[in-house]
Order: sequence, then structure tokens, then C-alpha cells
Amino acid sequence: MSYQVEVYTGDILHAGTTDKISIKLVGTKGETESINFSTLGGFWRGSVRKFELNSPASVGTLLLLEIQLKPLFDFGENDWFCSKVIVTTPEGDKVLFPCYRWFSGDEKLVLRDAPARTILKETYDISKEHRNKETEKRSTVFRWQLYASGMPYIVKADSPEALPEEIKFSFTKKTEFEHTQAAAIFELKLNELVHRRESWTNFEQLDHVFAERRTAIFEYVRQHWREDEFFGYQLLNGMNPMMIHKCSELPKKFRVTDDMVKAFLPSGSSLKNEMKLGNIFICDYKRLDGLPGNVIHKEQQYLTAPMCLLFSNPEGKLLPIAIQLKQEPGGENPIFLPSDSESDWLLAKIFVRNAEFNEHSLHFHLLRTHLVAEVFALATLRNFPTVHPLFKLLIPHTRYTLHINIMARQMLVSDDGFFAESTALGKVGLLTLLRRASSTLTYSSLCLPDDIKARGVEGIPNYYYRDDGLKLWNIINKYVDGVVRYYYKSNNDVVKDTELQNWIGEIHKYGFLEKGISSFKTVDELIKFTTMVIFTVSAQHSAINNGQFDFGGWMPNLPSTLRRPPPTKKGSSTEDSILETLPGIGATINGMATVYVLSKTYLIRTPLGYYPEELFIEKTPLEMMDKFQKELKFLSDEIEKRNQHLPLPYIYLNPKEVDNSVAV
Repeated sequence: MSYQVEVYTGDILHAGTTDKISIKLVGTKGETESINFSTLGGFWRGSVRKFELNSPASVGTLLLLEIQLKPLFDFGENDWFCSKVIVTTPEGDKVLFPCYRWFSGDEKLVLRDAPARTILKETYDISKEHRNKETEKRSTVFRWQLYASGMPYIVKADSPEALPEEIKFSFTKKTEFEHTQAAAIFELKLNELVHRRESWTNFEQLDHVFAERRTAIFEYVRQHWREDEFFGYQLLNGMNPMMIHKCSELPKKFRVTDDMVKAFLPSGSSLKNEMKLGNIFICDYKRLDGLPGNVIHKEQQYLTAPMCLLFSNPEGKLLPIAIQLKQEPGGENPIFLPSDSESDWLLAKIFVRNAEFNEHSLHFHLLRTHLVAEVFALATLRNFPTVHPLFKLLIPHTRYTLHINIMARQMLVSDDGFFAESTALGKVGLLTLLRRASSTLTYSSLCLPDDIKARGVEGIPNYYYRDDGLKLWNIINKYVDGVVRYYYKSNNDVVKDTELQNWIGEIHKYGFLEKGISSFKTVDELIKFTTMVIFTVSAQHSAINNGQFDFGGWMPNLPSTLRRPPPTKKGSSTEDSILETLPGIGATINGMATVYVLSKTYLIRTPLGYYPEELFIEKTPLEMMDKFQKELKFLSDEIEKRNQHLPLPYIYLNPKEVDNSVAV
């Protein structure tokens, strides 16, 4: 009996090999011998090699394909990336075996046929045994590790090199990322400034830094960062649109009176009345309260836990109307107002923007996108075999996440990383803040519709993050709904899927730290949770990450540290004292270079909704994928049309700008 075998080598850099391979087929009636195949031309990048595998008898319905890379000679060996194998049986059936894996040495891999199945749909013992072996092996390769008490767990790996090849950056991605790091300082000829510790003498000096790399939004920020209208705009559509809440009652520690703010409200109105109308909002940075300031080069740094009150006026503009820089009221903690001197009011806003930097960087970016994405990725790799529909649905949304997170821990939050060297928080403060933030991490707060409602911001005008985000959530939800319901016909299918229940159980234990949902009881629950996972690692990460250089590249708008304590009285600030408070030259350059690297758009990226790997083959999932892509394109066109009429376009949830995964 003759089986025609087509072996596809991936079309990525260094994918090919000159080694030989062996293949064995396993079916319902038996298995073939393991047959060696080699070719004079090798298995080159992007090639398709065809072979004939003969067997004395049919092995029945094909279930498994065993493939092994073998050195052609006694010396040396090559890695090889196999994308897929297609086998045509003697009966004329074509059977696809997806692979998309790197092989090294004499590694052996057993592939499943392509149709997705839950464990309830397995009918052959050999298939059940294979999926158990696969998850058992992966659970030993990918292991949980405590990062710090009170925080989500991370992958146990000291460096990216410790990860399996298919999880790591591709050669091209790694090279581009490393080049960008170097270019951020050296190519831009800023290296001589990095070690300077003195203050900037004026704001005009900053005009020459990163001049060649600035975006149109960066330039807008540089020109408007002092303005109250832009200050409020950033809390809705900047790089952290997550802090703002509706204020129905003032915190007892924030003793703002009508007399203080009546000049900034409509004539005849009052603070209480505007609260009733839903026009008053607040940003309260209480999580920062009591955190010690870092010491950088023997110089004390400062941070505060401010409260900022804002008014959404009849023109739809969100304006700050009162700022208190510390949580506890008192004579040395004045409430700053727009009617104060220009320098006093600007300095108060700068302290709020530094608090924004801390909350954004660690809470909303590191914790709520990177670390939770790592939990989702690890749980997926450990609990789902490759044939599981949830594995096929989710694995494209985990691409490069483990690699980039290990790099972030090495470069950004290590003992000698960016936060230790260039921020007011430092290593001790960042861990405390992360623990405090982790205690508020809930499933519902990661679901955008629930979060918008909980923060009371359903009606605030010109909130493009909310508008675009809810549309994107609904598009993702529709796609997930169509795929999930194809494989789960009833709630009972969900309840009895042990692999699925193990997956959510590990997320509950290692991600949400025993809070929230620990099992799925209905198909609807599964659909919503899976929507949240994909939204978080794609859209939410884009909204939080991609604007970092746009909004944070101009240092005065988002200082990473402050070198003077908060003012204790009004009338003491000048432009010189503001410059002495802001980061010095070296810290500024480090900060600008860091946000440039983190938010750069890389050539090696996969936009949301594009799935180059052939994982699903069934008609319904493929149709849902096609509809998903069309709806994303429609939303992209809609956003671009709207942005043409905005002075500052909101681009971060345009689907074409959103990556499939946390990959940077």
C-alpha cells in the first residue's frame, strides 16, 4: 500500500536543514515502519518535499504521524522548522498533520491529524493516550514559578534561551528587537547624554532629543502638554485610559469646596449638582500612598499619591479642576486649582503625570496585560493538547509572550533594570505597587463592558478608547462564540471537558490567586472568558502599550521620576524649580529610549485576526475566521474615517495596529 507524503518546511529564516528525517504513520489498524527520507537538495526554507511510504497493508484511518530529525552525517546537526505534513492515503484521503515546530538534534515528535476535538470526542484509546502524554510532557517543560508573594505566577525560566525554540523570538524578530534597543540610544547619537546627571536648563533643550524619530502625535503632545484640555484628554485616550472613574461623592480626604471650583463650573451650578448630573470624574492614585522614593546616584527621588478632580463641560471637554498631591489633608498639602499661578498648577499636574507613569507602567501595562497574558499562555500550553479546539483558538494569541516577559524582567524590573535606575519607584516600590494592584485584579475588571460600567464612564463624551474597544470586544466575542459553539453543543460538553476545567483551574490558582471563576458551568461562561483572554492580549495590550512613545517620549508629559518633594504651599514654584524637579538629562534619555523600544512597530508582527498557521480545517471555524477578518477590516475603515475629522486621531484600537499577542 502506497502513502504519498508531502513535507513542508517553514518559510522563515534558518528554517531549512540538510539532515534527513524519518516518518512513521499510525492508524486505527496498525502502523507502518519508521522510514528514513533524505533529499539531495535538503529541506530548504519554504520547500515542499514529496516522498512515497510503502506499507504491506493499510493502517486504517490515520491518527498519528511520528516524525524525527536525524543527522545526515556523524558530525554536526541542523535545526529544522517543519510547518506541516500532508499524507495521501491509498484510499485517496488527504490527511493534514499541522506541526509548526522547530526540531533539533534527533528530536522525535508525534503529530495529530488536524480536525479539532475535545477529549469527549475521542473514540480511540491511542488518541486519548497521545493527548495525555502530550500535556504531561508540556507540564514538565512549562512550569509555574512564584515571582513574588501576592502576584500572578510566571514561567520557570532564567532566560529566553531556556524556552523551547517554538516559543522564542524568531531569528529575524530577535535581531530587529536588539537593533532597535541599540538604535534607541546609539544610532540616535544620544549615548554621550546618558551619563549626564544635571538638570535641563530649559524646555527648548529637549526639542533636539529624538527629533528624527518623532511621530505626529509626539509633536502634538510636545506642543500641548501644558494645556488643561489635553491633560484631561489623555486620561480618556492617552496611553492609560483606565484610571478615570465617575465621582458621585468626594473622598473624605479630598476636601474640595464649591468656593474652590465654582469658577470652573457653569454659572449658577455647584459641585454637588454636577455630580448628580454625572459630570464630575476623579483619578485617585491611592495605591501609591506610602511608597518610598528611590535613590538614584545617591540622590533622593520623590513620588506622591495624588487625587485629581475633573469636570466634563458642556462642550465635551474633560478639564482638571482640583489636585491634591498627597492623600492626607493638611496645611502642608494644599489643593491646587487652575486659578493658581501657572507654575504652581503646572507642577501639580506634573506630579499627577508621574503618578500616571507609575500606575500605567506597572499596574495597567505590566500586570494587567503582560503578566496575565503569561498566565493565559502557560495554562494553555500546560493543559491543552494541540488537537484541542481551545488550543487552536488561543495559541496564536500567545506568540512570543513568554520570551518578551522574561526579557522585561531582565531589562526593566531587575535589580539593575530601568525601574531601579531611572524611576522614583525603584525595585522595592515597584514590588509593593504590583502586590497592591494584584489584590484588585479580578476577572470582571478585565472584561471591558464590565469595567466601563464599574467605573461609571458609559456616557462621558469623546472617549474613543471605550467606543473602539467595545466594538472590538463585540467583534472578538462574535468570532469566539461561533467557534466555541461549534465544538461545545451543550453546557454538559463544557462541564465534562476535564482539560478545559484544568485550564481554568490553573488560571484561577496561579493568575487570579484563588479569586473569581474557578470552573466553567456553561457555554456562555466559556465564551465570555475566552473573549476576555483574546481581548486582553491583543486589543488591551495595544491600547496600553502602543502609545508609550507618542505620549511618554516628551518627558515633561510623563516623567519617570521627580527629584524634588511635592510643594507644601502655593506660590513657591518657578520654571527653574520645575526643571529641577523633573528628571535629569541621563534619566530622561533612558526613559525616552525605553518607551521608544517598547512601543515601536516591528516588521515581524501578526495583526489581530490573521492566522498564518493552518490549525483549523473544519468549514465552520474557517468561515468564522473569514467573517472575523472582514468585520475587523470594516471597523478599521470606520476608525480611519472618524480620525480624519479629529485634531488628534485615536489609533491604538484600529485593528490593523493591534497585534494578535503580547509580543513586545
